Amino acid sequence: MNNLVIVESPAKAKTIEGFLGSDYVVRSCFGHIRELPKKGDPIDVENNFKPTYVVPQDKKKVVGELNSIAKKCSTVWLATDEDREGEAISWHLVHALNLKIENTKRITFNEITKKAVLRAVDSPREINNDLVNSQQARRILDRIVGFELSPVLWRKVRPNLSAGRVQSVT
Repeated sequence: MNNLVIVESPAKAKTIEGFLGSDYVVRSCFGHIRELPKKGDPIDVENNFKPTYVVPQDKKKVVGELNSIAKKCSTVWLATDEDREGEAISWHLVHALNLKIENTKRITFNEITKKAVLRAVDSPREINNDLVNSQQARRILDRIVGFELSPVLWRKVRPNLSAGRVQSVT
């Protein structure tokens, strides 16, 4: 096995593996694999809002399995969704698995067909940092606004109300 392909959804993995053949193993990361910790202060407001991420307990097993397989492969293909969440998941995979950029390829496809998957493998790209930054900005704003404003709503209006970057403005 020379190639590890990582997708978000386990439902896609077997189908894609069938398209690519025996030189590829396809595994799922089951969505996001790192997050901002629930406790503490994971966003350094004084340092350009730098976030600190952790692998949550429920993701440690999948990260360990992916890391074990990745170490045995010459190339890791990040085939997460093409939106900003998928781009961020690929970026987090690079960091959580300590992937070498020269051995990591980013691929996307809009349909799960052999033609689309093979076309993606033939034309890999780099991770789009603009999309990653967009997702991080959204996540950081959700945390800053939601964690600060929600407790005020609970005290002043009604328990269990939630505030976020969209709801609060409304």
